[in-house]
Amino acid sequence: MPKFGLIGNPIAKSLSPSIFRAGYNGRYSYDLIEGEIFEKSWTRFLEDYKGINVTAPFKEKAFNQALCLAKDGLGTISGPCFKIRATNLLVKTKNGIEAHNSDFTGIILSIAEKLFPGLVIQCYKQFGPSAYIKIHQFVRQNLLSQYRQQPQALIVGCGGAGRAAAIAAAEMGFSTAIMNRTLEKAHKLAAELPEYGFITDPINDFKAAFRECDLIIYTLPVRLSEIERLSNADYAGEDNGTAKIILEANYKTPAFDLENSACQYINGKNWLLYQAVTGYGILCEELPDIDAMTAVIKSTSF
Repeated sequence: MPKFGLIGNPIAKSLSPSIFRAGYNGRYSYDLIEGEIFEKSWTRFLEDYKGINVTAPFKEKAFNQALCLAKDGLGTISGPCFKIRATNLLVKTKNGIEAHNSDFTGIILSIAEKLFPGLVIQCYKQFGPSAYIKIHQFVRQNLLSQYRQQPQALIVGCGGAGRAAAIAAAEMGFSTAIMNRTLEKAHKLAAELPEYGFITDPINDFKAAFRECDLIIYTLPVRLSEIERLSNADYAGEDNGTAKIILEANYKTPAFDLENSACQYINGKNWLLYQAVTGYGILCEELPDIDAMTAVIKSTSF
């Protein structure tokens, strides 16, 4: 029986084992491979596990290992994962070790389901674990049908999650601006990925950029003070055919309270769910029980 697990430190309180076991009704084991030394955890993966998830602080180190293997013809790296330069999912295959990034796929599914309700379940029923590819293609081909003019995205934060978010937004077809508390970090990201034409904005332009954009992906771990000064008009934004969408990564202490807002809000729990749906499907080559995974996430207090 194949074994799966999670590498990171600290991870004792991770929800991943509960979500994984719910997804497969306990048929596969999922262990926490915790430790301060990445190389030890990597060796355990190579010796004992079919596939692993990777979390902080090891996503970049895991990517570098996968890159070395790929250069030697012993593995492959997905296109988004290569551009993000970090992996949170590694699986052994007949072609070597594959590296993926389900932060990217989780964003795609979160936005897809908000723009096209029911699309995610429909595609997974039809295409199985690889449905995330079809969903991405569908969104890219049909995005402009939801808007009167080219939609714009604002990515707040240029860390690991922000980098994945910026690439995901651009890959879906949004004209994408990136913003960071240290502007040089945004400039660096834009320079590394010139094919996307990222616009860089200083953090003091947050309110104006927020109002103008159709999609906001907020990845900072803290709440900007400018959020308190946003008005209903800012949340409504410019009329572009579809209400503004806000997706934030932080599901433990969210920065937004949008129960009465004119926008469409996606809690970080949705991102967490769709990371798991896409990632576990790749790991096990089998569609997980999405309803059971959703129930675990909804019932958990953070």
